[in-house]
Amino acid sequence: MKKLALAAMLALGLTGCSSDDPQVLNLYNWSEYMPQEVLTRFEEETGIQVVYTTYDSNEAMYARLKLLDESAAYDLAVPSTYYVSKMRNEGLLMPIDRSKISGFDQLDPEITGLDIDPDNQYSVPYLWGTTGIGVDTADIEGEPVTAWEDLWDERFKGRVILTNDMREVFHMGLRVLGYSGNSTDPQQIEEAYLKLTELMPSVRTFNSDAPRMPFLEGEADVGMIWNGEAVMGKESMETLEYVYPKEGVIAWLDSFVIPKNAKNPEAAHKFISFVLQPEIAALISEDIGYATPVLSARELLGEEIAGDRSSYPTPEDMVNAEFQSDIGDEALQIYAKYWEKLKSGL
Repeated sequence: MKKLALAAMLALGLTGCSSDDPQVLNLYNWSEYMPQEVLTRFEEETGIQVVYTTYDSNEAMYARLKLLDESAAYDLAVPSTYYVSKMRNEGLLMPIDRSKISGFDQLDPEITGLDIDPDNQYSVPYLWGTTGIGVDTADIEGEPVTAWEDLWDERFKGRVILTNDMREVFHMGLRVLGYSGNSTDPQQIEEAYLKLTELMPSVRTFNSDAPRMPFLEGEADVGMIWNGEAVMGKESMETLEYVYPKEGVIAWLDSFVIPKNAKNPEAAHKFISFVLQPEIAALISEDIGYATPVLSARELLGEEIAGDRSSYPTPEDMVNAEFQSDIGDEALQIYAKYWEKLKSGL
């Protein structure tokens, strides 16, 4: 009956309200971003029930966490890159108790201690990856796609997919113009907007739920996609290729954070430690196609996974790559203004 009740609450969108039970962990995460096997094994080993709620953008996650009070809190969330620093600076996060985390010392030092959270006081890396170009090579004729700028090619009119992510889309536009994807210059942001308006007649859809699906369903032939989505998509569509654009790929890191009003931080720490186990971390990377920061886990991956450039890029693939940073509220409002105009066709 307890599982049925939790399932009903999940269907009604009330999952944030069940943390009164100390044996419940409310996990707020991206869709298709945690294998069910991992959740099941955690529940079996700890006796803690996981209630899994999803979002499709950092903006949606952030807005919901700001609105929820202590009676409807999540215990663990997974924001991307700069949202960690944004939430930390706004006092939305609880410090991580490193004494309750096992396996932190196994994390790739190139992924820890980033500017978004020096010393990782509020976050623990979960997965990292890139946003590049997906190409259905079976439907593309002519010159191969090698750059973001190629999406503006007339041959792709009506066949382009963009992620439903304001910063990512503008990052692409800014890079095509030769600017940083983290620009706060109003003129550069406007130029990127104008450049993107030229692309809009070619855009078939925006998708940040499962960007591989427009390719698999025949809606799109080319466009923005997360590397793990490309890996999963290729399992069903062998002609789906992942391209690192010459202007530079968008690099990102998704991390575990504990919201400040979490009702069960003990369970949150236990889950983080569970996921950092090499066997579990390797299982996750193999299942959903993104790179694990757990170094000892990579040793457990077969060459088919560890040697796949889509998941584990080479140094050459990461030339000109850029992580997104917190650009501040003033610049963010400028982006939001142009994003609204872009999507409404103004």
